[in-house]
Amino acid sequence: QVQLVESGGGLVQAGGSLRLSCAASGRTLSNYAMGWFRQAPGKEREFVTAISWSGLSTEYADSVKGRFTISRDNAKNTVALQMNSLKPEDTAVYYCAGRSVTAYSHTVVYTRHHEYDSWGQGTQVTVSS
Repeated sequence: QVQLVESGGGLVQAGGSLRLSCAASGRTLSNYAMGWFRQAPGKEREFVTAISWSGLSTEYADSVKGRFTISRDNAKNTVALQMNSLKPEDTAVYYCAGRSVTAYSHTVVYTRHHEYDSWGQGTQVTVSS
């Protein structure tokens, strides 16, 4: 499995932006489809966005479409989540997740948390109103 470490969380006012980063070690991310999930207090972990190993395909939850952008740099073994126009309801712990895939899966994305086999420890994002 790949080891994942998130960074970039923090406190921001509504309407502001944050950029989360997920750094991988132990394996090359080019063998992994990646995703971001979040979990607010008292709520289930929910899907935010995902990207195929090639970067050719992405998927977003309706609640973040047009505001969040996922990207990846396989050469640097990193995945990023650019979050703009943040809202108080975006407050949560954000988790980076990875799933080992074959090279043929270059356009496949995964949106359910049980489909992933590697997880980071999470980073807190707090949006104040």
